[in-house]
Amino acid sequence: MSSKITKNEALDYHRVPSPGKVAIATTTKLESQRDLSLAYSPGVAYPCEEIQADPELAYEYTSKRNLVAVISNGTAVLGLGDIGALASKPVMEGKAVLFKKFAAVDSFDIEVDETDIDKFCNIVKAISPTFGGINLEDIKAPECFEIEKRLIEELDIPVMHDDQHGTAIITTAALMNASEMMGKKLEDMKVVVVGAGASAIACSTMYKESGIKNLIMCDSKGVIHTGRTDLNKYKLGFVTDKVTTMEEAFTDADMVLGLSRPGSFTKELVSLMAEEPIVFTLANPTPELFPEEVREVKPKAIIGTGRSDFPNQVNNVLGFPFIFRGALDVQTKKINMTMKIAAAKAIADLAKEPLTPDLIALFGNLKYGREYIIPAPFDKRLMVEVSSAVANSAVETGVARVKDFDLAAYRKKLSHMV
Repeated sequence: MSSKITKNEALDYHRVPSPGKVAIATTTKLESQRDLSLAYSPGVAYPCEEIQADPELAYEYTSKRNLVAVISNGTAVLGLGDIGALASKPVMEGKAVLFKKFAAVDSFDIEVDETDIDKFCNIVKAISPTFGGINLEDIKAPECFEIEKRLIEELDIPVMHDDQHGTAIITTAALMNASEMMGKKLEDMKVVVVGAGASAIACSTMYKESGIKNLIMCDSKGVIHTGRTDLNKYKLGFVTDKVTTMEEAFTDADMVLGLSRPGSFTKELVSLMAEEPIVFTLANPTPELFPEEVREVKPKAIIGTGRSDFPNQVNNVLGFPFIFRGALDVQTKKINMTMKIAAAKAIADLAKEPLTPDLIALFGNLKYGREYIIPAPFDKRLMVEVSSAVANSAVETGVARVKDFDLAAYRKKLSHMV
């Protein structure tokens, strides 16, 4: 559980001992005239010529193979909204810190002061040779869908909008374990998604890929059904002809996923659900309903939030550092759905393992159960389990440049890194 922080404490953290949270470190020695000649002129000409002749050698002679760009235009910063590119920089620096600390992935935060889709994509494409992967962050919907789609199609390195797919992967892992505890198959469940933005659409897409057949999406105007004429092309993929009201949607539902705002669904609606429902209220920092409100009407519910001060925190840090770790290590061209589902399964399986002593010291002796269905954020085993699952899936689905892949050797290498 986290303790409350103050504004001054947070501001001091960002400016002491030096402004910001990231810096660049060198990986080679530069202590003599000969070192200088190797690092720069004339020695640097040789790798340049090799890469010119074979661009794939950039993975051999440069930092590209372990470098991710964290890119945002600041139009949808969590909890803050459209604050602009520059004001989003502390968040993007924070993302870079998480990449480095959790998965030893280097990254540059890049804040792009551009909201036009064409211009934004052209800027990202122009700088993409620098990187082995691109993590899009805090870009508002629906522009984020088109931006990600276009960059995935036009670039030969993995591109992922974490606000969409990170949340989808973690909640899918949680859903896998929670449904198992309920004794229900995914294909037999009724799922309600409250919210129709980037993460809600990504979650719903992944749920369907994982086996969910009966899914009802709701936006600020209610159920997205066939009778409505105000739906964009992204919402049209989730129309239902079975129900038209929120009450009908929630009746006997096995799960509700809240990715909206406080109060977007009520205790009264939750009371209509199955006796032991899954209730994920992920609006942050204030959830749609607090856990104690859910328990008032459904005491047997399995509850998750986006907050660290309640059990079952849905935290994207369980996914993105390790997904990119695996993708970079086999030099993938894309992050496909098979890789995402492999990551979700690895996360779900790790929750069933006993906590290590260092985790017990941080979180107490948590055990797999209703209040522990996804791993703790500081579980170092995530890098081994998730990264290896992603890398192996990339090789098996043919999107990896690395062909001679030894899974056992790779897992051993990751263990040594941990």
